[in-house]
Amino acid sequence: MFAVAATLHPAHAQETQPELKSAPSFVDNFANFNQSRWFVSDGWTNGAHQNCTWSKDLVRLSDGVLSLSFEKRKLKDREFACAEIQTKQRYGYGVYEARMKTGAGSGLNAAFFSYIGPQDKQPWDEIDFEVLTKDPSKVQVNSYIQGKPKNAKLVEVAGGADKGFNDYGFVWEKDRLRWYVNGKLVHEVTNPDELPTHSQKIFFSLWGSDKLTNWMGAFVDPGSKVTMQVKRVAFTALGQPCQFPESLACSISNSN
Repeated sequence: MFAVAATLHPAHAQETQPELKSAPSFVDNFANFNQSRWFVSDGWTNGAHQNCTWSKDLVRLSDGVLSLSFEKRKLKDREFACAEIQTKQRYGYGVYEARMKTGAGSGLNAAFFSYIGPQDKQPWDEIDFEVLTKDPSKVQVNSYIQGKPKNAKLVEVAGGADKGFNDYGFVWEKDRLRWYVNGKLVHEVTNPDELPTHSQKIFFSLWGSDKLTNWMGAFVDPGSKVTMQVKRVAFTALGQPCQFPESLACSISNSN
């Protein structure tokens, strides 16, 4: 165990999509922890809504699986500790994918998402998959434009997000944003006012709240460590070939 601080039209996309700065395509199967790619959040919270402090000790890698955990442990001014990683580089239009499994528990949020905001001197744009683990039979998809939520929708995860590994992916284009669960299209947005326009970092996080009860449920101390696991994450830029056989970029690039 290693502890660590529907159609893409590739050619058309290359011709008509405006420049949106992006780091190169990649696949990370977590054979090791790429410290040049990932930054581990440690020693702070994202605000008063969060009842835990980010801890690098709760990010671990073992046998090709990245684990992010939540546990009862006083850290700074919070009674719980939690985990988050984020890419150091920013990514633009393309296919974003993760294969992951969550824990369960009311008041927790297990998320795979892209985000940019004031911390990087940019407007707040975001694209989300969030498993509100009070009910891991569903995942919430959403996006934020200029800090305002635009497309929240709860969709079913067959078998449950906590019962096995599932594939989550979104395809972000200039004029369209689509979310997929296990290869199935579950949500699509084409309204230009509801589409992000700024390159973003990729995040995984597991955190809790005793304040956002209407959304995440009443917080219940899980009594033991809760973990989300990630086997793979990938970004494939528009117009680039798919990078692994199960990728959305393979299955939808030639569809109608």
